[in-house]
Amino acid sequence: MRHPTDGVLRRLIDEPAGVAETDRRHVADCPHCLAALASAREDAAVVGAALSADADVDVPAAWARLSAATAAPPVRDRIPARRGRFADLVRRPAAAALAVGVVLAGAGTAAANDWLPIFRTEEVAAVGLRSADLVALPDLEAYGDVELTGDGDLRPVPDAETAAAESGLDVPEVDELPAGVTGEPVYQVGGQLTATFTFSAERAARAAAEAGETLPTPPPGLDGSSVRLVAGPGVAQVWTTSTGAPGLVVGRAIAPTAFSSGIPFETVRDYLLSLPGLPDDVAAQLRAFTADGSTLPLPVPSDYVSTSTEDVDGERATVLATRDRTLAAVVWVADGELTVVAGPLDSDEVLAVARGLR
Repeated sequence: MRHPTDGVLRRLIDEPAGVAETDRRHVADCPHCLAALASAREDAAVVGAALSADADVDVPAAWARLSAATAAPPVRDRIPARRGRFADLVRRPAAAALAVGVVLAGAGTAAANDWLPIFRTEEVAAVGLRSADLVALPDLEAYGDVELTGDGDLRPVPDAETAAAESGLDVPEVDELPAGVTGEPVYQVGGQLTATFTFSAERAARAAAEAGETLPTPPPGLDGSSVRLVAGPGVAQVWTTSTGAPGLVVGRAIAPTAFSSGIPFETVRDYLLSLPGLPDDVAAQLRAFTADGSTLPLPVPSDYVSTSTEDVDGERATVLATRDRTLAAVVWVADGELTVVAGPLDSDEVLAVARGLR
């Protein structure tokens, strides 16, 4: 007997009109599917709480809360102490540490006192990390100053033409929406965002001492040197379901690039990866990436999210799906632009949208 997919069961909750009558009849008469539907309703309750949707829903913030909620363990396996763990992680400065870890995976050289490009994203590849590794990551601000400049926040715009004009990007056109996703999208635009990390030997030594560790001697010239990561601008289209929850997100942005100042970048990479507090397996994975500065490591909590690779219009794409199958996404880079398709859908559904973009 072929049972409806988890995506169909979820659609029975969010958008029942989008479910075929044959699937409805099957679920109504199938104890297995009824039990799975009950579990999906529990997950939907958590998603609803994460969204807190109302008439003035902030779609980008809601999507972030949705992603945090669906990246956590299924409701039936979750205990209260762990419910906010992933969401808290995303907000911690450790997320910035991992962003610089992204740069550390690729290599290049920088002349003293000049900003030189040392990283340009040409493809994305997943780095599987356990939740314990993610939580154990040190805060980057413990080792120096982190300065964010620019305007990366998404703001609504009235239509695709305005989004294209303000972002300078071609807005992806969706060929066919997945079943249950209807209507017109909300368009959003974000500006360029720059993150600059300046290493401080004094601050790093203090952080190591507080952790009961000894800081390795910094190489000459590292103290006060900086790494700068630049991303954006970007544009997003968000389709919502009848409940107000995001049903599909299609986003595109200028892919991240990085620059180094004051010291050869290999020196920065090797030293930062040797600092106490960075889990050994995390450092090992980052060192394993190609040294040509073209592969953007994408940190993934591997105990909650599975990954695979697929082809999208001749480009190597990374597919992510929560293990409870409540959220899927596909991300790839082409011509210096990073594109993502995501939603509470099956992997096949987000891939179909990705491959049909015009």
